[in-house]
Amino acid sequence: MMNIMKSSIVLLLSLSVIACTWVELSPEGERVTVATAEQVVSCKRVGKTTVKSAAKVVGLERHDYKVEAELNTLARNSAPEIGGDTVVPVATPVDGKQLFEVYRCKQ
Repeated sequence: MMNIMKSSIVLLLSLSVIACTWVELSPEGERVTVATAEQVVSCKRVGKTTVKSAAKVVGLERHDYKVEAELNTLARNSAPEIGGDTVVPVATPVDGKQLFEVYRCKQ
């Protein structure tokens, strides 16, 4: 009986960790938008950024939408470092890693 309770507690803790996010949007990142390639045709490309987040925690897959949201936040946080105000995902995430192009759209 005690082993079942311990297993249940470990399972619940693992599931709650999988659903959590640890990535905070920085004040600079708040001014950066995520756009599509069609939306940045009149913007200046200033570079690219590759971001990574944990796709698995304690051996369990995290929800795709959580990982994608964290990757978008990380890309937004890194864009101002190279003079960008807009990020465009280049491809879908793979193993918690994603490439974004960075643009300056606001004058």
